[in-house]
Amino acid sequence: MKEHVLLASAKQLADQLIEWRRDFHRNPELGYEEVRTSGIVAEHLRSLGLDVRTEVGGTGVVGLLKGELPGPTFLLRADMDALPIPDAKQAEYRSRVEGKAHLCGHDAHTAMLMGAAKLLADRGLKRGNIKFMFQPAEEGGAGANAMIRDGLLEEPKVDAAAALHVSPMFKVGRVAAAKGPASAATQSLRIKIIGRGGHAASPHQTVDAIAIAAQVITALQHIASRQVNPLDSVVVTIGKMSGGHAFNAIAPEAELLGTVRTLNPELREQMRGRIETIVKGVTEAFGAGYELELKEGYPIVVNDGEMHELFARTSEDTLGPGLWETIKPTMGGEDFSFVARQVPAVMFRLGTRSGDETAFPVHHPSFDLDESAMPLGAAMLASIAIRYLEEGDDPVC
Repeated sequence: MKEHVLLASAKQLADQLIEWRRDFHRNPELGYEEVRTSGIVAEHLRSLGLDVRTEVGGTGVVGLLKGELPGPTFLLRADMDALPIPDAKQAEYRSRVEGKAHLCGHDAHTAMLMGAAKLLADRGLKRGNIKFMFQPAEEGGAGANAMIRDGLLEEPKVDAAAALHVSPMFKVGRVAAAKGPASAATQSLRIKIIGRGGHAASPHQTVDAIAIAAQVITALQHIASRQVNPLDSVVVTIGKMSGGHAFNAIAPEAELLGTVRTLNPELREQMRGRIETIVKGVTEAFGAGYELELKEGYPIVVNDGEMHELFARTSEDTLGPGLWETIKPTMGGEDFSFVARQVPAVMFRLGTRSGDETAFPVHHPSFDLDESAMPLGAAMLASIAIRYLEEGDDPVC
């Protein structure tokens, strides 16, 4: 089979993709701090002759490639922010910034979309437009929503969108996407247990906030295991507990921080009541008080059915037969959801695993990826945009 022309061109960009990615990896920037990264992106897009807007949604960048004839507008997205986690790798390109690292692959996402922009600018468009969305603050800062508020989806109006995310769950060369719900809605959870402190040797004279917090944590797990239909996915995770002042003093207060993940909108609406019933019951039983905050985070990413089919056809054409699959949704949160609830969209997974060093999950301090996957990602992004805009014309291979 003749290799897809965009894939062949992307492979010619491999060294440049790696150079970009490693530069971003050495110099990570957290959400809404991506000044250096966005500057490099904007300069690259201008060099391709694109119309470029900067400071969109804070530090976001939008590039617009116009076709020869009027037509629909397709959006391609990459996120640019790093995580506040130290880099444990010993690679030459490991993070140079203490306590910050690209451990979710956003450095590669940015590099691949820069590559896709070059592929598409070099090729040109027969009709329609392609918007390149380089967003800040995906990791909890809702950068996509900030860009939407700044007019991302207008002038010209966006008709459909696609994004990818690197995944060590799949080997290099494979891609995957859920059909329908693809990632969970997120809610942030804060619980404060209010007890009464005292001497560790006299617990009967106190209300031990830490001991009660432990009971609350255990009881919350019954939501998923005993209160919700096993066919409805829900996760309640307490990721941080703090409280107390000294080893020999009973804590007067304890704080629990966590996250709630759901795929069912009705269940998401029920979660505050379920959590509060448990927290109130446990604290009252032990004579303590409480404060509860449950804040909405990202909506569910829903992959449009026709866009999923577009992804599948693009994979068959670009990468070759049988290298894609339909997968179950993840309980991870993703702010591409703000785009996907406005226009038909698809988010797919790009396989980046080739051995033990690239098998660590995202957000792990040792996370890394096989960079040979990046030309495949760039080609997929470019190809899905072209296929959407020119479906019905001769395929680009």
